[in-house]
Amino acid sequence: MIFRRVLSVAAAAAALLPLAPGAAEAASRATRFATFNASLNRNVEGQLVSDLSTPNNTQAKVIAEIIQRARPDVLLINEFDYDANGTALRLFHDNYLSVGQGGAQPITYRYRYTAPSNTGIASGFDLNNNGSVVTTPGAPGYGDDAFGFGVFPGQYGMAVYSKYPIDVRGIRTFQKFLWKDMPGAVLPDDPATPEPADWYSPDELKVFRLSSKSHWDVPVRVGHRTVHFLASHPTPPTFDGAEDRNGRRNHDEIRLWADYTNPGRGGYIYDDRGRRGGLPAGEPFVIAGDQNADPSDGDSYQGAIHQLLDHPKIDSGFAPSSAGATEAAALQGGANATHKGDPKYDTADFADTAPGNLRADYVLPSKRLQVAGGGVFWPVSSDPLSRLTGVFPFPSSDHRLVWLDVKQ
Repeated sequence: MIFRRVLSVAAAAAALLPLAPGAAEAASRATRFATFNASLNRNVEGQLVSDLSTPNNTQAKVIAEIIQRARPDVLLINEFDYDANGTALRLFHDNYLSVGQGGAQPITYRYRYTAPSNTGIASGFDLNNNGSVVTTPGAPGYGDDAFGFGVFPGQYGMAVYSKYPIDVRGIRTFQKFLWKDMPGAVLPDDPATPEPADWYSPDELKVFRLSSKSHWDVPVRVGHRTVHFLASHPTPPTFDGAEDRNGRRNHDEIRLWADYTNPGRGGYIYDDRGRRGGLPAGEPFVIAGDQNADPSDGDSYQGAIHQLLDHPKIDSGFAPSSAGATEAAALQGGANATHKGDPKYDTADFADTAPGNLRADYVLPSKRLQVAGGGVFWPVSSDPLSRLTGVFPFPSSDHRLVWLDVKQ
């Protein structure tokens, strides 16, 4: 398995790298958890590895500098193309993160993790119901018929970097959990037929996976305590039709973590090794990722993100914000002018016509953890560091790094 290989490589290099913060240090300071949809995805398989093979890729340098300036202890990167050997994971660390960028200090992550993504894996079915089944990677329509949208297997994958040890044996992945096995799943309906919830055929539902990428429970040992880093990247609730198949899937991808972290509600969940059940009661956790759902605006289905924001076990009282987001909404206007939510909480700079800028990226801790602060890396235009976020076409990503500091 790739995560074993990646972590063993990191462990073998321990003599060359600074030690992870010890138990005493971890107990005395806040731990910074972060998520960043870094747009380190490419349109050709293997291109990301090629781009990261030298230290000169312009976008990767900017992404690395943002991370170096935010300095998270535990980081989820969304839209990081997966490769089976973990080569991109290693190259981004060695050629970019561990090398100072733009005057920032290098940052070292001794522990790293990646695993397969459903993106770009052919389903063998006509999932968009356009009358054809596309199984050739890169062919028109291939992404719509894959388990998760992608033109090749692993496009738009995920990666975790950590200064703290990862409990490899304790990792749980939910890549292959079937949507139909979620009780009360909001399956999409074909509006052209009288039958309910029939967009996907019975045969398609036998193989259709809930996660558009994957869901990972990555236990991280912070001092004397294990914190479960719950990573995911639900599909955008757009690019579909009246059946709202993506909006409904986004809702239930978010719901998986809501049920997983609520004792008594996650009994139906099974991981990729066949182990059933949710997170044991009392276990501290941090949910991180581009959830593609705003609390007040956008196209999400039935306020999907409120399944987490209003969750009895999650502390959502502190919302990371930035002055740059407020400024951008005012300058860009368009759909932003009609939004109900406060723009200071936005984390993504989307098209001004629709949907406008949104809060899409979240770091949400369990109530057993103490929030000490947080923020969104979105400098105002007069700040010299605004060169790292910029305006379209962005030098880094259309999303911003979001972090939260928590104490045990």
